[in-house]
Amino acid sequence: MKKNLLALVLLIAPALVLANEVTWPLDDVKFDATNKASLQHGAQIFMNYCMGCHSLQYERYERMVKGLGIPEDLVMQNLKFEATAKIGDLMVNSMPPKDAKVWFGATPPDLTLETRARGADWVYTYLRTFYKDPARPWGVNNKVFPDVGMPHVLLDLQGVQECAPGAVHAENGGIRRDPLTGNEVLFGEDGKALNPCGRLKVTQPGKLTAQEYDQTVYDLVNFLNYVAEPLQEQRKRTGVFVLFFLGILFVFAWLLNREYWKDIH
Repeated sequence: MKKNLLALVLLIAPALVLANEVTWPLDDVKFDATNKASLQHGAQIFMNYCMGCHSLQYERYERMVKGLGIPEDLVMQNLKFEATAKIGDLMVNSMPPKDAKVWFGATPPDLTLETRARGADWVYTYLRTFYKDPARPWGVNNKVFPDVGMPHVLLDLQGVQECAPGAVHAENGGIRRDPLTGNEVLFGEDGKALNPCGRLKVTQPGKLTAQEYDQTVYDLVNFLNYVAEPLQEQRKRTGVFVLFFLGILFVFAWLLNREYWKDIH
């Protein structure tokens, strides 16, 4: 009994920790592992912006080539920055873990299973909610992961986001509104914002528009979601066949059961 209880606690504890980290509503996004164009663009973004610090130590270049339909020579020339890496090697970088811990305060995690551990919606929202915070070492903070030690690597694409007064959520989960006008209540009677960082707005535009940046983040997270489980679409198709087989098996089992019991009253 004690062993079972301990196992249950160890299983639930990580989920509780992650749940406590979330201080911002997560976006609800549907990712598509069959969209090859999106996955290819996501791979390009990852290799150019993320691979310098983060690795995909359970994914091989060859697997990415075959899974995403990218020509091998194109990957080796443009999506591989380790001079000695070969097509069959794992996708790791050359950053020394000890140095990374000194620079960032913690070793940047491997991202192969990040969307499985935190959820794709979490990663998507996280990459969209960096905002300017001069008090932090890298000058930015994050609404999903407060006091994060990671710089905003996509800053040149998104631009600089800053806090702005936002809606206040009532105890019942709704938004506090003026009973007469129905408008959101943003400021108190003293003129101060009730929720000074309730929303984020771009004050210094980046290379991409808001819609283009959201699409870029979608493609990047879509790629990470694919890498976490490359056979997810095959698994879904196999599941359909298994259910179909079980349905046919149920018919024969029912007929056999009826045959056994037909003379028993």
